[in-house]
Amino acid sequence: MNDPKRRVEGSVEYHVAGDDYFQRRGLRRYAGVWSLWALGVGAVISGDFFGWNFGLGSGGFGGMAIATLIVAAMYIGICYSIAEMSPALPHTGGAYSFGRASMGPWGGFITGLSENIEYILTPAVIVVGIGGYMGAALNSVLDIAVPAPVWWAMFYAVFVGLNILGVEATFKFSVFITILALAILAVFWIGAIPHFSWETALNIEPSEGNSRFLPFGWIGVGQALPFAIWFYLAIEQLPLAAEESRNPKRDMPKALLWGIATLIVASALTLFLNAGIAPGSDEVGKSDEPLFLAFTTIFGSGIAVSALVLVAVAGLVASFHAIIYAYGRNIYSLSRSGYFPQWLSVTLPSRKTPWVALIAGAVIGYCVALLIEFGDDWFGADAPVGAVLLNMAVFGAVIAYIMQMIAFIRLRLRLPNIERPYVSPLGIVGATFAAVISAVTLAFMFLNPDYRVGIYGCALWFAVALLYFALRGRKNLVYSPEEDFATRHSADAGK
Repeated sequence: MNDPKRRVEGSVEYHVAGDDYFQRRGLRRYAGVWSLWALGVGAVISGDFFGWNFGLGSGGFGGMAIATLIVAAMYIGICYSIAEMSPALPHTGGAYSFGRASMGPWGGFITGLSENIEYILTPAVIVVGIGGYMGAALNSVLDIAVPAPVWWAMFYAVFVGLNILGVEATFKFSVFITILALAILAVFWIGAIPHFSWETALNIEPSEGNSRFLPFGWIGVGQALPFAIWFYLAIEQLPLAAEESRNPKRDMPKALLWGIATLIVASALTLFLNAGIAPGSDEVGKSDEPLFLAFTTIFGSGIAVSALVLVAVAGLVASFHAIIYAYGRNIYSLSRSGYFPQWLSVTLPSRKTPWVALIAGAVIGYCVALLIEFGDDWFGADAPVGAVLLNMAVFGAVIAYIMQMIAFIRLRLRLPNIERPYVSPLGIVGATFAAVISAVTLAFMFLNPDYRVGIYGCALWFAVALLYFALRGRKNLVYSPEEDFATRHSADAGK
């Protein structure tokens, strides 16, 4: 006999879940437009404090500046495209939802899996930066050295706990910490202006035949692209908050576009002023604490500047906190739909937060950071753990961007009549440009041997997850909101 609770559709099988299944996986609406703006900007703002600077070592000041200009244009295309898709498909799945509606279950899974890699590894990158800043400040004041993994564990415990506490606490803290981070950057920008020097910005010795502006030639521009992405990576997480937004159809486009505008201004000021004051691009490009170097130049050394650096950790904390939120919702949505094991999507009855997903993502991210920190022989002595993790996170991100831009184009062509509360003025042209730049960045990521093994690790992550989905996940899908929308519109899409 046929099981009325199971349905076969193409290569996948669905389980028709009862009300109890979704009651144990409920979320709570809370966020308005400013909460969403803070979540988006806060998720990214750590890029101005740490990570971007490794691009100076790959491309020099000129290479990094050109790469940042290209990547900013790419993100404008991405944000306009997502601003159209998110209110049209207002589900927690975000990128997975876009991919599922336009490319079927396999397309949805690959898109969601790419974001899963991005969002689990990004907090790992950031917590390495937090450990660097905290260690430098504490050592400067008290001459105490705390092992970096201890800092990582402490911050994971605190901010996973805050995200579990409730959506209200999560968004209120996001607004506070994002505004504080921007205020700290404003202090740096204003203080750095009198110290700026082109000679300092261009102090990397060029390779033979190249200039100080492009010390490694045009190939350096390409190799700087992943680090330029760090100025903007994770603004695209906002659609994951759709089911916790009070009015996602109205507020999501505003938050996305105001957010990317904020980040473009911040990235330009940080790049020029942090590279252009002593000790300059050469040393800044190798540092785990680039803003610490800048504050020392501006304010001198001692307790005062160390205290300021501790406050500056707020910028890293803003992103760390916000992207913990993101990976929690990414794992939750893929699990609720059956792509990941379903027990990962259970929420706390009283708090309505996906506590299992939040803890699981933290454990994976922390373990990957430990593996790279104590696996120097695999990655080479010249590859800082933060830079390796950054490239791994960007690897997942650019694949997710390519898939989302393909989803945008296919939704425009295959589902032209669905309700679109916001329509991107850049249309298919903007999405195509963003997809091409993402693909170029992906290709350049394989050229630097210091980071290549980390990329191979991500490829293995992909392979294992795809094998799980082929053998088990595709046979246990659930009619979640994302799946319900996709299956209802599949006939219109010609599937």
